[in-house]
Amino acid sequence: MPEIGIAGLVVILVVALLIFGPKRLPEIGRSLGKGMREFKDSITGSDDKPELPASAPSRSSDESPPPSP
Repeated sequence: MPEIGIAGLVVILVVALLIFGPKRLPEIGRSLGKGMREFKDSITGSDDKPELPASAPSRSSDESPPPSP
């Protein structure tokens, strides 16, 4: 398979710019990057979301405060 050099990348970029336009090109790049990142994370099994620690139950506003001594 032949390698794509700088000239090939420039041609691909110009064609994409002509097809999609300058406003949509950054959106397409972001969505492709996000999709590739999610795919990689699903393959490796890593999650960016840390699990929340179990917190102590809090009092609701309906309960009265403890009596003061």
